[in-house]
Amino acid sequence: MTLSMPTTEAQLDDLLSVPSTELGNTLDALGGDIVFLGAGGKIGPTMALMARRSLDLVGSDARVHAVSRYSDPTTAEALEQQGLVVHRADLADPGVYADLPDAAGVYYLAAMKFGTAGAEAQTWWSNASIPTLVASRYRGVPTMVYSTGNVYPLTRVGDGGSVESDPLGPIGEYAQSCLARERVFTHAASMWGTPVSIFRLNYACELRYGVIADIATKIAAGEPVDVTMPAVNVCWQGDTSAWALQCIEHASNPPFILNATGPETVSVRRLAHWLADDMGTEVTLVGEESSTALLNDASLCHRLYGYPSVALRQLVSWVAQWVAGGGRQLGKATKFQQRDGAY
Repeated sequence: MTLSMPTTEAQLDDLLSVPSTELGNTLDALGGDIVFLGAGGKIGPTMALMARRSLDLVGSDARVHAVSRYSDPTTAEALEQQGLVVHRADLADPGVYADLPDAAGVYYLAAMKFGTAGAEAQTWWSNASIPTLVASRYRGVPTMVYSTGNVYPLTRVGDGGSVESDPLGPIGEYAQSCLARERVFTHAASMWGTPVSIFRLNYACELRYGVIADIATKIAAGEPVDVTMPAVNVCWQGDTSAWALQCIEHASNPPFILNATGPETVSVRRLAHWLADDMGTEVTLVGEESSTALLNDASLCHRLYGYPSVALRQLVSWVAQWVAGGGRQLGKATKFQQRDGAY
């Protein structure tokens, strides 16, 4: 089935949170309420809403708790209107944990990436210390930990990307702190018997955010596109959210690890040309393609949950139309071009 392009943000958020009976049954099988920690970010709101809608689809009365600072109060208001239970809390404060709701399943989404260069101490506190507080509060509770493919080293473009069993090699303090997050939850699994699944993603894309939108906004502004990072993996965010929610069913000790992205290794040069063609304009490319890139092999994910519902070329066309038409961007560049790990 070919999906229609959303033309408003309301339509986009609805498409990003499409529910499913299969997901609803997985969440209902947890046997109680679900807690999302870090639910106010770029992915959390639609992911938590997908969970609520899927539970409603199977007639479950389990509550979905959405915890965040909510720097944008409209996000909290929108979630409340959709039937989620909103908790305003700063997870960096150890004093908030006693008041957090109990849960039958936890989705840990809190992280710091943007602006980490020059704020390394805060990065480590956010990505390594807060997980310690979370893991202690939710001992023994099945937990999905949102992570990143940045824990892998750069690999040769022709090798097909890193698989879950490959040696890790995080580049830069952001990626190192993300590996620390994984290690904390792995220790919690061992020490307290907490079932854990670790979801390593790069890169989720929608029309307001992601690698494709980053390139499209540069083209729209008449800025050159750097192709030094020669290739990427990308995927529709609605699919990556569904996979992340579903994979809690595999939470275990030691943790179950799942790479997530689209099936293609696509060149940045080709993405730029596709976008420029769809936008009816020209693109200037700069830089010289390297032989290595940050690439993620999600074969296991596709075997478990199938291929993306929005094909790559369709997603590129949607982003091109959205950006060319002046559609709003979230203003959080992925900085996928970075090869030194400085974000």
